[in-house]
Amino acid sequence: MRRRAGWSRLAVASVLAVAAAAVLPATAFAANAVGPWTPIGSDRARPLDESQGLATVVRPDGGFIRYTGVGTIPADDAARGWNHVGDPGSRLGFYVEPYQSDGNGAKMFRVQAPDGTWSEYVHALESWEAPNNSFATLSMDGRWLVSGEWGTMDRLLGYPSPGIADTDPTRNLPYAFAIRLDHPVRDVQGCDFVSATRLLCSSDDPDGSLFGVTKPLLRIDLAAPPGGSDVTGHVTALGRLPLESACSGDFEVEGIDYDGRDGTLRVIVMSPGICVVIDSKTWRFRTS
Repeated sequence: MRRRAGWSRLAVASVLAVAAAAVLPATAFAANAVGPWTPIGSDRARPLDESQGLATVVRPDGGFIRYTGVGTIPADDAARGWNHVGDPGSRLGFYVEPYQSDGNGAKMFRVQAPDGTWSEYVHALESWEAPNNSFATLSMDGRWLVSGEWGTMDRLLGYPSPGIADTDPTRNLPYAFAIRLDHPVRDVQGCDFVSATRLLCSSDDPDGSLFGVTKPLLRIDLAAPPGGSDVTGHVTALGRLPLESACSGDFEVEGIDYDGRDGTLRVIVMSPGICVVIDSKTWRFRTS
């Protein structure tokens, strides 16, 4: 979600040109468990099309993982001002991408139905609502979409799930409720439901003052499943996500996904500097 110079198509292309001449250094695969989540491996994350988020999509004809990045934004959406895509979500075969804009006064959710058709749902910002649209995750019953803003926040935002609970893309997608957090969070890049009342969230917090650790994996336990009215959420920091690269500097934690079919948790961590194109990773975890 953070916008740094390296994420434009032109800048990434320039970095790729430099990286083509670089020698990939050997790095050891070593990472500590994050709470009960133990790393079981990692996959390279490409900066153009795998740098923002990911979602496991399960449909009758099979399942697959879909990533987002600057290179996945459709040209017509970019031309209409939807210039940033966040961490997507999926439930019941529906796939949802969250978009934000610098000047549209709204957020947009791009939805693919199980039959492959696409639609776009626009939410006009409330007077108090930040324009950031960092992620989209769908409740276990599919009825509610939970999204997040940027910076230091004590809430997550809820809307009727576009394409499922709200099926009219010609009207405004309304705000429905908030998850009121008992502890502030900072720079949450993605969340995913792992049960009806529990989310796991990836935070790019560079400061560490909120939980005593930077770049944490967060657990949010809800007092009740989302139901259209405000609900409280208890926040626990499970520990720092793995930061491994041949380069030193400022890592960027991105989106998160939980695959309920085999219990695999995935989190994207983009590497610093030139290593963004060399050894950025999608980490895979399972509970011990």
